[in-house]
Amino acid sequence: MNKNYQKFWIFLAILWVNVLPLVGQPEIELVSIASGFDSPVDIANAGDERLFIVEKEGLIKIINADGEVEETPFLDIQSVVNDNASERGLLGLAFHPEYSTNGYFFVNYTEAGGGSVVSRYQVSENDPDEATTSSAKVILRVDQDFGNHNGGDIAFGPDGYLYIGFGDGGSGGDPNDRGQELTSLLGKMLRIDIDNGDPYAIPADNPFAEIDAVLDEIWSIGLRNPWRWSFDRETGDMWIADVGQGIVEEVSFEPAGSSGGLNYGWRCYEGDREFNLENCVSASQLTDPVFTYNHDPSGGLSITGGFVYRGQKYPLLEGHYIFGDYASGRFWTTVKEGNNFTTEVQGVLMGNSQLSSFGEGVDGEMYVAAYNQGIIYQVTETNQVTSIAEEIGEAVAIYPNPTNGRFVLSFENSRNESFELRVLDVSGKLVYSQEEIRSDKVEIDLPELPLGVYLVRLAGERVLTGKLMIRE
Repeated sequence: MNKNYQKFWIFLAILWVNVLPLVGQPEIELVSIASGFDSPVDIANAGDERLFIVEKEGLIKIINADGEVEETPFLDIQSVVNDNASERGLLGLAFHPEYSTNGYFFVNYTEAGGGSVVSRYQVSENDPDEATTSSAKVILRVDQDFGNHNGGDIAFGPDGYLYIGFGDGGSGGDPNDRGQELTSLLGKMLRIDIDNGDPYAIPADNPFAEIDAVLDEIWSIGLRNPWRWSFDRETGDMWIADVGQGIVEEVSFEPAGSSGGLNYGWRCYEGDREFNLENCVSASQLTDPVFTYNHDPSGGLSITGGFVYRGQKYPLLEGHYIFGDYASGRFWTTVKEGNNFTTEVQGVLMGNSQLSSFGEGVDGEMYVAAYNQGIIYQVTETNQVTSIAEEIGEAVAIYPNPTNGRFVLSFENSRNESFELRVLDVSGKLVYSQEEIRSDKVEIDLPELPLGVYLVRLAGERVLTGKLMIRE
């Protein structure tokens, strides 16, 4: 048997034993990238390689492209931020989709009287690493009933509108029933147009925009404290992690293209359990969570929502929603497959460091903030097939990778060798082949391949191998 073919079948045997059981079951590891922060509660990017770290007391700091923390804060609004309670402070940050041209960004913080404020600021014309404090423009003020459950997360949706998540106003058990009350912005997800109106306009397709008895800003209702939630940058789906009362934590899902108006159930239900059914609609009108966990040793006490991984470095994480628990330091990954959601426990990765927030870099890589330690970690994955593939042959460049099925193979072929191309799934099944390849750059289009990891092999006088990731 040709030695190259021997090596290839040995490779498939190794792959079967060592890699196949891991496909779809990534194993997360955290790697520290920066430290010295004081109570970090949010992580964002501005469309470039920098990471912006929000500190609860009222500072935003920058980790630059070299991984160094800039000495001068990007923004200092400690003078207007009230952080005298555990759930008050500077809590959220979102950069305008056109930030590179208009320099606008938005923050959500607690002011002196205890109310929540969403304000717009602008970066300095002379220094991209410093904001102009005097540029502040208040967009929205909301009174809070108590000192907890402020929510605080803000983000721009794929539609360009600003979404704002507010908790139910605090105390315990939602005593004022804010989650279900349609004349209060508390316990809701809001959606506003900050590019029109003064200080904002209501999108015409907001679900309650034409109903006099309901506040126009409301996008969805029935939330207890959506401390961290996010949009999938690829699909536009919304994932909401809602902190529970005393028994259940929950993750809810809203698909892209939704017309809004969903009711996530609080205070009628805590997760998937009845809580207080007074003045509640029928259960059939509520949107159930896609995952819950209990307050016990296998779970935790306070959920921290994350993001769907869309980076390039860790293909096994592709499409997985990654989240954790603030109190226990436990992590989970959930992947949506059709109408089903499969959740895998990752275990305790942060101990008592207090997992306060996740964030995304411009490249889709994910990061985690440790509140007590003041450390920012990068999310990595340990079970990769790359190292095995590279051991059995020269590497062939594949781009874009991951791909939706259309990609380019690029390799050195100065001797005009003839290659046979084979694409195999992880079980070793041939899914595509092509003979007599001589060009050093080949365009391939395989739109019908299911999502997953594939092996690419070019066999001639040499053997070239690579790993291909198909995603939607």
